[in-house]
Amino acid sequence: MSNMMHIILYAIVPIVVVMLAGFISGKKGIFSGDDAKKFNKVVLDYALPAALFVSIVTASREDLAKDLKLTLVSLIGIMGCFMLVYFVFKYCFKKNTGADAAVSALISGSPTIGFLGFAVLEPIFDSTVGLPAVALVVAIVGIVVNAVGIPVGLSLMNASLAKQNPNAKKQNPLKPVLHALAQPVAWAPILAVILVLCGLKWPAWLSPSFDLIAKANASMAVFSAGITLSAIKFTFNWQVVLGSIMKMIVMPLVVLILGMLFHMDPSNLKMLVVAAALPPAFSGIIIADENDTYVATGTSSLTLSVILFIGFCPLWIWLTDVALHMF
Repeated sequence: MSNMMHIILYAIVPIVVVMLAGFISGKKGIFSGDDAKKFNKVVLDYALPAALFVSIVTASREDLAKDLKLTLVSLIGIMGCFMLVYFVFKYCFKKNTGADAAVSALISGSPTIGFLGFAVLEPIFDSTVGLPAVALVVAIVGIVVNAVGIPVGLSLMNASLAKQNPNAKKQNPLKPVLHALAQPVAWAPILAVILVLCGLKWPAWLSPSFDLIAKANASMAVFSAGITLSAIKFTFNWQVVLGSIMKMIVMPLVVLILGMLFHMDPSNLKMLVVAAALPPAFSGIIIADENDTYVATGTSSLTLSVILFIGFCPLWIWLTDVALHMF
């Protein structure tokens, strides 16, 4: 119980407080949705890549080898749920187009690892597994979401939009993949992994130059999330509820089962389950808004999931502990 209270006080409550500050600032007009996009750019292009790079580059080859199962379970579990969301929303709701289903997958089939990964995982697991281990989980899940999930989602969405508008110019299917890999949040951790595998030792005196901007990652991401939520008009329907259920219950459950089957390292499994239980990816909302597709329902599902996460985060940690002790 004391451990659970620690998680609530040191991980959940700070996120709620900072997100609430951003939400109130947005409602009062101090910051707008456009400001949130600028904050998000700082997080995704500078703070998060710096945090991932420095944390991973200080790891060892043995650490990376141990995390091979983590990579496989992340890829299979997250992308399996991603495609499940796509097919459920495409074929179970007659009004939905393929583009609507693709945006649903980008939202309810993707955890917001880039914005909330460090903010949630670091205070819970840093003292027990160390920051490099936390960073590897954030990096691996981030690469799956950004370098695999987003290109797949964009390809599905563009294919559907092309059918609706045959005269529209066709896009190169590799373009979303190349665009995703060109983002610092994708190539920075990949570069760090390559340096570690090559046996190149990272000079300790270089780390402080990255640490200063890296420390802004969690607080700025959570504050920006609050501003984003303040600009959302909430609607409530069955698709909103189903999207939240698939994100907050189905995805972490699938990851937990896969991790048990793969006999994953218990610490890695606990971190991965919490990462899978994170609210939907904000990048999906951005893509929905840019293409004017599924905006209201998607953003409402995001809002509901953020609220539910307050209870589901400690719940999934407890359930994972129970499962590990039982089996």
